[in-house]
Amino acid sequence: MKIAIIGGGPAGLYAAILLKKQRPSADIAVYERNRADDTFGFGVVFSDATLDNFEKYDLPSYRRITEEFAYWDDIAVHFRGTVHRVGGNGFCGCSRRTLLTILQERARELGVVIHFEVEIDDEARFADADLIILADGINSRFREKYFDHFQPEVDLRSNKFAWMGSTRPLDAFTFIFQETEWGPFIAHAYQYEAGRSTWIFETDPETFARAGLPGLDERQSADRMKEIFGWFLGDHPLLTNRSMWRNFPMIRNKRWVKGNMVLLGDAKASAHFSIGSGTKLAMEDAIALADAMQHAPDVVAALDIYEHGRREEVEKTQHAADVSLVWFEHVDRFWDFDPVQFAFGVMTRSKAITYDNLTLRAPDFVAEVDKAFARQVRVKGFDVDVGKPAAPMFQPLRLREMTVANRAVVSPMCMYSAVEGVPGDFHLVHYGTRAIGGAGLIFTEMTCVGRDARITPGCAGLWNDKQEAAWKRIVDFVHANSHAKFALQLGHAGRKGATKLMWDGIDRPLEEGGWEVVSASPLPYFPDSQVPRELDRAAMDRIKAEFVAATERGVACGFDMLELHCAHGYLLASFISPLTNKRTDAYGGSLENRLRFPLEVFSAMRAAWPAHKPMSVRLSATDWAEGGITGDDAVLIARAFAEAGVDLVDVSTGQTVRDAQPVYGRMFQTPFSDQVRNEARVATMCVGNITTADQVNTILAAGRADLVALGRPHLVDPSFTIKAAAWYGAEVFCPPQYLPGKEQIFRNSVRERQDFEDLKIKAKPKTRAELKLAATKPLAAE
Repeated sequence: MKIAIIGGGPAGLYAAILLKKQRPSADIAVYERNRADDTFGFGVVFSDATLDNFEKYDLPSYRRITEEFAYWDDIAVHFRGTVHRVGGNGFCGCSRRTLLTILQERARELGVVIHFEVEIDDEARFADADLIILADGINSRFREKYFDHFQPEVDLRSNKFAWMGSTRPLDAFTFIFQETEWGPFIAHAYQYEAGRSTWIFETDPETFARAGLPGLDERQSADRMKEIFGWFLGDHPLLTNRSMWRNFPMIRNKRWVKGNMVLLGDAKASAHFSIGSGTKLAMEDAIALADAMQHAPDVVAALDIYEHGRREEVEKTQHAADVSLVWFEHVDRFWDFDPVQFAFGVMTRSKAITYDNLTLRAPDFVAEVDKAFARQVRVKGFDVDVGKPAAPMFQPLRLREMTVANRAVVSPMCMYSAVEGVPGDFHLVHYGTRAIGGAGLIFTEMTCVGRDARITPGCAGLWNDKQEAAWKRIVDFVHANSHAKFALQLGHAGRKGATKLMWDGIDRPLEEGGWEVVSASPLPYFPDSQVPRELDRAAMDRIKAEFVAATERGVACGFDMLELHCAHGYLLASFISPLTNKRTDAYGGSLENRLRFPLEVFSAMRAAWPAHKPMSVRLSATDWAEGGITGDDAVLIARAFAEAGVDLVDVSTGQTVRDAQPVYGRMFQTPFSDQVRNEARVATMCVGNITTADQVNTILAAGRADLVALGRPHLVDPSFTIKAAAWYGAEVFCPPQYLPGKEQIFRNSVRERQDFEDLKIKAKPKTRAELKLAATKPLAAE
């Protein structure tokens, strides 16, 4: 077999090593455009888990690499005169040049031929090769040559960064957040060998310009950074090596394979330096390709296995990198945070590290996070314990005169089980059980303001006396048997109305028994959906009156809070989104105009709702579609509602148009809550694939939301909050009938949590930094 590898970086060299080990007789050659000792950048970073992979796949190179590495266990966050160190991270740094030398030597030892200073522009040179690996880096010529086939997407991020080095020794992966007269600068720094450390400097484009950095050469840029970070660098210089400021390109390719050619490493996909994953991804690509080659019957099958088997892991890493880089791009959102809360946000920014995870690794740090959160609650007038505070999830929150005992919320979830809009025994049990389960706040499903406002025939409503009586029965039960507050969500389905029950075909139009639907513009949801009638002023006035009438009925029912549904493509959302609002009158066009009718409805409801009770609005903070609502728009929308008297923004996303492309994942909507909360300066509730109390605490402690709503977890476990309270040792109300069960779970949870933590600690392998430290202790004792 003949294999040609274009690109002699870590991806190409490691692929050569692994493939040559598999096929000693194969003719494998690497072609690199640079000289053997050329390298750009300074150090590379690997986690202990990545090194475990290297150990498994090629022990000789692993041993050489680990002999050269600098190890550290801590992450240090410097912010506003404070330093917070968090241990148990298990990272290692190595000189990029050293890594390349090790891989070159190992490849030659196995019989791989390496050609330096060779430019390859045409794969025709390797017409006789069975496999051509394109590992020619982030600026891949072959990716661009076959642009139409590979279909790369390059997202050039907004922040500017420059990669430099220093002789400053470091004993931790170090983040420095530095305020300057021009704006914030960030340093990502780590040691990679004795007397050498990598320094990546980052800032937003506006600060970059104000600081006079455009047009400066490498040395001048380094001198400017030395001025800013000199207090930490001391007498140590900053070193340069092609250290020009640039924007980071997030690269994705629709296809990775063309015939017998395959993209590898940065040519295929890049991941932001803030999670230190570029070289890791590249070398793990090589591992995945080698695995596929070993188990497939031929090259074509191997490349198919590689692409489809590797893509999910790469995309997960890229998603984590995306979330991380966005945090750094918007660091100004958090600049007024308490320093320990800020440091917690740094640690949990990519969602890979959580509250519970940090509690195991750095309990003292999380204890300080809890105290900082409790101090914020105390400032709001609550007499909470700051010395031994409850976890963030179990801290109270006040909205106007409504106080919720904890931050766990039962999300509004349509049950599609009402008869002519009347909630029945199912609803009594559904809401009553979840209220007894300990949540601080529960929401009704979207409750429709008129018969023709329903999504389906099974939707609940509040437009007549029978419905009002049924809802009052449920509200009275909740108040009599729990401490939960009860919020009424009112909405109008708009063009998404007259559809089947969810389990019969979600959003699909009724085949019979339907009703006329209306919207901002006459655009059907599906091509075969009913075309909605565009609302005229008279119809808008009628619908606004229906919302007010339902609000008044909600007052009579005794609900504690009222929410207006302006999300998910329903009627009011259809006015807000430019994708569904094509009007040319005063209610279309600009965002101000598109908001006019939803704000009219909200203001009329606010006037009818008691002044001492809070109101919220549910928004789709993005339409997940080109030309639709974005996070920046959501901030403006939230501000407009806040000025109209909203107390809480319920931040959801999407469901506006059928061709939306949402990016799902754990807590996938939380970044939008974060943006709205910390830019619009309004309280938010986040929702969306949040499944554990650990995630709730992570979100709250990082200042990304004020309340956290969970849907599916509450469907299968109505006592979710009581169980979480037992786990964290927090107080939560329980009706007397259920007290024996509560007492038992609280007793058992103390032991179970200790057993669980002990098991996790025992099962966690020691980091290489810990092993290295242990190995040196006997010598130190002598």
